[in-house]
Amino acid sequence: MAQPLELAVASDPANLEQIAEFVTAAAAALGLDEQRAFELQMAVDEACTNIIQHAYGPGVAGEILIRCEIEGDDLVVILRDRGRPFDPNEAPQPDTTCSLEERQVGGLGIYFMRKLTDRLVFRCGPEGNELRLYKRRH
Repeated sequence: MAQPLELAVASDPANLEQIAEFVTAAAAALGLDEQRAFELQMAVDEACTNIIQHAYGPGVAGEILIRCEIEGDDLVVILRDRGRPFDPNEAPQPDTTCSLEERQVGGLGIYFMRKLTDRLVFRCGPEGNELRLYKRRH
């Protein structure tokens, strides 16, 4: 089994590129094909953007820990933060049937995370927030 790969960064939008590069490289090293790696990287980008903007908030210093590991047939990206808790299962489903002019700005991040991954699991506890994004390797 491959060793887990980790990256810790400050909760700053300037670090999104570094996170994307890390996840893409880790996904390739852990056996994800290019298309699946891209989808996972996009889901992680959405999740980290939400952590920066909502869990910590603009200008609030915090840390995001990103860990990539193999769990059975899945590559799992685990995101940990100590910001405000938010359970994506409680978020309302966006209306994707209305026209672009009728849609509200924002609110599609969790929708995209669900579409781009095979499963997501959120936990909140005394150690902070944890989001697990699963992507099948085969």
